[in-house]
Amino acid sequence: MGALGRGTVAGKGGGGDRQVGRRVVFVAVGCFLFFLVCLLSSRQDVTVILDARVGGVRPQQLGESHGHMNSEQRNDDMASTEPPSFANLFLREAVIGGNTNDDVERDAASEEAQRGSNAAGAAAGSNSDEQAESAAGDITFTTTRADSVAQQRQLLCDTSNSRADVCNLAGDVRMDANASAFIVVVTPSGVKNAWPTTCKIRPYARKGDVTSMSRVTELTVRTAAAGDEPARPRCTATHAEPAVLFSIGGYTGNLFHDFTDVLVPLYATAQRYAGDVRLVVADAYRSPRWWLAKYAALLRGLSRHPPLDLAMAAAAGEVHCFRRAVIGLTAHRELMIERERSNNLDVGVGMPEFTRFIRRALSLPRNAPTWLSGDKKPRLLIVSRSGTRLLVNTDAVVRAAEEVGFEVVVSELSSMAATAAGDDDVALVGRVINSFDAMVGVHGADLTNMVFLPEGATMVQIVPWGGLQWIARLDFGDPAEAMGLRYIQYEIGVHESTLKDKYPRGHEIFTNPTALHKKGFKFLRNTFLKEQDIIVDVERFRTVLLQALENLKQ
Repeated sequence: MGALGRGTVAGKGGGGDRQVGRRVVFVAVGCFLFFLVCLLSSRQDVTVILDARVGGVRPQQLGESHGHMNSEQRNDDMASTEPPSFANLFLREAVIGGNTNDDVERDAASEEAQRGSNAAGAAAGSNSDEQAESAAGDITFTTTRADSVAQQRQLLCDTSNSRADVCNLAGDVRMDANASAFIVVVTPSGVKNAWPTTCKIRPYARKGDVTSMSRVTELTVRTAAAGDEPARPRCTATHAEPAVLFSIGGYTGNLFHDFTDVLVPLYATAQRYAGDVRLVVADAYRSPRWWLAKYAALLRGLSRHPPLDLAMAAAAGEVHCFRRAVIGLTAHRELMIERERSNNLDVGVGMPEFTRFIRRALSLPRNAPTWLSGDKKPRLLIVSRSGTRLLVNTDAVVRAAEEVGFEVVVSELSSMAATAAGDDDVALVGRVINSFDAMVGVHGADLTNMVFLPEGATMVQIVPWGGLQWIARLDFGDPAEAMGLRYIQYEIGVHESTLKDKYPRGHEIFTNPTALHKKGFKFLRNTFLKEQDIIVDVERFRTVLLQALENLKQ
């Protein structure tokens, strides 16, 4: 025991000195390395790269993220440099399907999801693009290490919204349009394990609809180490204003989808910049050739800069650089900006503000209807249809409307917009509709034209037989009221439907039509929409006309 004790003491006196020395050296080296890391990580070099070329071989991803689409959408990813063929896709028309303007495919699953989760969708939190905007402050092309760390803790891409994903990028944002459809966020080399490393996004506001999203270019937000020169293309143009990137693929070309999928969300996203924003348009080659020309006045109302076509920029090999970029659009419900879901940057923004923007951008003259007074008659527009859901006894409805006190005009709006040059002129249609005080029409895309009515006007939707009250409300009823219109929903009875001439009276179509919805959207579309016309019970409908007239009394 004594020898053991002496040996221990002896160790302290000899080799122990060397051990203490080594520890001092290790501590000194550690302090030096800590100082070196702090010095390097304080460099202000956050870089964001935005790439977008349809198709092509994708570079290897740095990691998975919450921004991926669902499995069905991933199977639809475009891997060829040629535009994909959609001939083999199983296409379904929307509930608003009908005439040429109405014939649109909208995935049945998304329709059922909208019906079942309408309340949940309304209560969901708004997209987080505003969070990044408010947190960014006065962003320059560089940030401090503390800002970089804070940025990594933030979700750059919000994928929680049921209608659309949105990414907010701040710093050095580079859009390399010829680099295989990727948006890259480059973080400082001193920040390890930055999140997200990869986030895929299709910038179109119909997220759950596989068919529409297969027609939208997939972009990717990802992180890369600073100093990775191949991932940092040289800017060919630098813009002081922020960018808002959105797709006009999907179901554009149908009036309802033009507004609910693009124009309403675009206003909700871009209006805060008061015109000082660069609109970047993806998938222009997939949309009808006239789309950008048709809505040019509205786009000019949101941005004083000409739109940047992503495909044209790719063909020219351009790299556009921004300090901020928003990829995707803030979207709430169908044809709706919900005021309560807007954050502090958008206080006071809702559908009344959107329709006032429409009237201002198109120079529409009337902001209020003609109130019923004196000998001047208020004007009523009856929207006629061709193909399906015809109002068979339109003449009788006209006579009843004239008898109660309206000046009545019947028009098929889908053909009204043709100009001498053959182009679709939204301003022309807007001016015509703005001259009316009330509008009546059967459920369909043409009812979207209510956005041009003066605030306080009345919109009457005739709902076909078949348990379609929910979608009538979702697509047009709630939005009309949110716009400040007086809304009346007229739900027809069995005796007003031509289905009574095609099926026996005891058929489930009449006894329990809602139960038949479980057969799927194709059955619903073919049975209740494409095979049905309406013969309005004029005496029953007269009360609706009287209510519309009563709405115009001061």
